[in-house]
Amino acid sequence: MRLSHCHNFHDFRELARRRLPGPIFDYIDGGADDEATLRQNTASFERCDLVPNVLRGVETVDLSVNVMGQKLATPFYCSPTALQRLFHHDGERAVAAAASKFGTMFGVSSLGTVSLEELRKAYATPQVYQFYFHRDRGLNTAMMQRAKQAGVNVMMLTVDSITGGNRERDLRTGFSIPFRLTLGGMMQFAIKPAWAINYVTHESFKLPQLDEHVDMSGGAMSIGRYFTEMLDPAMTWDDVAGMVRQWNGQFCLKGIMSVEDAKRAVEIGCTGIILSNHGGRQLDGSRAAFDQLAEIVDAVGDRIDVMMDGGIKRGSHVLKALSLGAKAVGLGRFYLYPLASAGQAGVEAALGLLQAELVRDMRLMGCSSISQLSRANLRFR
Repeated sequence: MRLSHCHNFHDFRELARRRLPGPIFDYIDGGADDEATLRQNTASFERCDLVPNVLRGVETVDLSVNVMGQKLATPFYCSPTALQRLFHHDGERAVAAAASKFGTMFGVSSLGTVSLEELRKAYATPQVYQFYFHRDRGLNTAMMQRAKQAGVNVMMLTVDSITGGNRERDLRTGFSIPFRLTLGGMMQFAIKPAWAINYVTHESFKLPQLDEHVDMSGGAMSIGRYFTEMLDPAMTWDDVAGMVRQWNGQFCLKGIMSVEDAKRAVEIGCTGIILSNHGGRQLDGSRAAFDQLAEIVDAVGDRIDVMMDGGIKRGSHVLKALSLGAKAVGLGRFYLYPLASAGQAGVEAALGLLQAELVRDMRLMGCSSISQLSRANLRFR
């Protein structure tokens, strides 16, 4: 199977499954507990039908949107995700290059594997920093100052990860940073030697956003342990309000799911919120973001930019979210599978397919711009 054989999300996922060692594929692919929320994220779109209009003259289609002060050529962006150079040696560099080519936003995680500064200097496309709130308040201040100095456009505070989700696939394989694998996990690496060769023949793995602050070299600090031991479960709205004032710019909260929390985000001065259950990787049984979207848009959509992520596999999914009032949607696994499969070329192929689907579907819907999408285009079963 080659990149040229990939025509949709499922093809990219299968190519990644064939190329990655099992523990790394499962880290991307898996969710929390029984993975019910992971499945529900996509199933929620399938309960909604599109109602197209015809004969509307849609020779040209404009996919551009404005969100959190950023002009994007597409209504989708590459959400920040951790540990990208484990999946492909270029990691965030490949994602940033692809996002720049499509004129859209990309994100860098606190657990990113390429520095904010390098990516900010290399690409003019809007850049988001996904921030985790640490127990060490001094560390929080230092990391925010560094992001401001680097020229990051949007601060994105993740609020649904004050402790790690129960990701049982990782427990079974022993996935951690540094690696401390179970016997079964080691065997999975042994049967995929190409990944190991690639890993050891490129620059060493590091976490440049944290290297100066957190010693992750001793023992096997798993991602779950990082969330549990380093992040602060005592974080409150007062803490976030202080961060918003300190940042004094575009600031969004990722992981909002209730109307009450959405209203509070408006009150403390946030400019955006992202409805998200962390891709089904945190609280299993959580409601799908798409199912919660209309309720939150109705409550605060005229005062703050509302976005969502989770479960998006098709252009039609993007259209449904935009029709409900989302300003843009975030992609995670959608670009991680192709990144793992083929680096920048893979990410560009996936984003190109999604863009083409959107243009085609917009024409079939009778809409020439995103602003023409509305709930009149939808019916729920």
